Amino acid sequence: MWTEVERAAEAAAGRSIADLFETAGRAEAFSVRFDGMLLDYSKTALDEDARAALVQLAGAAGVAARRAAMFDGAPINETEGRAVLHSALRNLSGGAVMVEGEDIMPGIHATRARMAAFAEEIRQGSITDVINIGIGGSHLGPEMAVRALGPYHDGPRCHFVSNVDGADIADTLRGLDPATTLVIVASKTFTTIETMTNAATARAWMERAGVDPGPQFAAVSSALEKTADWGIDPARVFGFGDYVGGRYSVWGPIGLAVMIAIGPERFEEFLTGAEAMDRHFQDAEPLENMAVMLALVGLWHHQGMGYGTRAVLPYDQRLARLPAYLQQLEMESNGKRVRMDGAPLTRPSGPVVWGEPGTNGQHAFYQLIHQGTAVVPCEFLVAAEGHEPDLAHHHRLLVANCLAQSEALMRGRGIDEARALMREAGFAGAELERQAAHRVFPGNRPSVTLAYDRLTPRRLGQIVALYEHRVFVEGVILGINSFDQWGVELGKVLAGEMVPLLEGSDTTRKDGSTRQLVHFCKSYTG
Repeated sequence: MWTEVERAAEAAAGRSIADLFETAGRAEAFSVRFDGMLLDYSKTALDEDARAALVQLAGAAGVAARRAAMFDGAPINETEGRAVLHSALRNLSGGAVMVEGEDIMPGIHATRARMAAFAEEIRQGSITDVINIGIGGSHLGPEMAVRALGPYHDGPRCHFVSNVDGADIADTLRGLDPATTLVIVASKTFTTIETMTNAATARAWMERAGVDPGPQFAAVSSALEKTADWGIDPARVFGFGDYVGGRYSVWGPIGLAVMIAIGPERFEEFLTGAEAMDRHFQDAEPLENMAVMLALVGLWHHQGMGYGTRAVLPYDQRLARLPAYLQQLEMESNGKRVRMDGAPLTRPSGPVVWGEPGTNGQHAFYQLIHQGTAVVPCEFLVAAEGHEPDLAHHHRLLVANCLAQSEALMRGRGIDEARALMREAGFAGAELERQAAHRVFPGNRPSVTLAYDRLTPRRLGQIVALYEHRVFVEGVILGINSFDQWGVELGKVLAGEMVPLLEGSDTTRKDGSTRQLVHFCKSYTG
């Protein structure tokens, strides 16, 4: 199935990306436009033959059939026997979505209506601060979205706590008033150790201040008995089905903090954008399908060209948490070692995903991206227009830097140009050659740019849904289950065994390194 892609990759080795632009219309032909967004993947080594091989690969892998099965509610999460229907949370068209013969949409609409009523109550009341306590998908999605939609934030201040490190909750509580703080505990099972530890600390903080925690807490959970045991009114508990995975859950009750921050109407705009991307993903042909092409470019770089990482570089400070969000979305989804049938993968699984906002990254790690020995494919995100009209000159500088970086990665700087620069600087002879060598940029480094008009709730919904579908397509082609996460389990089990050791239990059954580390920590804590 991969033979033609491998041949295309061999042919692309050493190919000049810049020379591909000698073909008229290169930029337009290797781009996809959709509703105020432009995905430009022309600054890659893909040519017509390589792209055709990738599209053929997607067809042979059964992407279209698997996509239909997902939206139809089939249990495509086969290791857990579950449907994958986060898209139902943003299904605003009113169409039925069936799971095991039952339409799940009435329940979703009812929960969203309850969320909206609760959010308005909080927004119009005395609450000044909201703390969302969760981890993983119960944290990264809401935090990313609240920060991204700062210009629309007209509700209480929102804070996010995830780490079991006591510093996280302590730093967040410092300076807040328990009487005007709402705590949202986000855990589907209400057993997640990090979340419940932090929640207990927040409850104790309120009790010490003489504040009844009951009216100050809400929960996003399906474990109604456990939330009741905590004294949380069922009217303040919002659940969701097993067909929604944590890292895909910001569209529903996990997004409660987002709805409180920006209001129910703006939250619906966020859902509307994602729903539009869902329809585009289902209806567009591969070459015009933004998610499919983004996935194929990613596979080309990782599987075809052998590049081990992918840098996500939003030139949008409000998207500062998007790289972390995508780390979980992509690495937890596609960081697997076996295929769906349990057989070991014969190809690499997903790449390492990392990044920071521009222009900050330019003064940190772009040195390696431009002149290091490893090629790092880059994905730039940039808005044509900012939200601060009186600071338009800032935004022009931001956009100029983004576009310049993508050009510099492709074009580079050759030795002759470097020598000329050094000659102008007054160098000559051997010293000129030495200095010039340090100023050579290899270039020919691939990048993709996702440009959009403005970062609105609708546009953010489209961007996040685009990346969700990109992950799905890559997973289908790799033959893996993108919707389980067994890799997080073993460490949790061993952590449970480790606590008694730190409290004084016998360590002799542990390896020498673990014993040494336990004894070192105990030597300071007693």
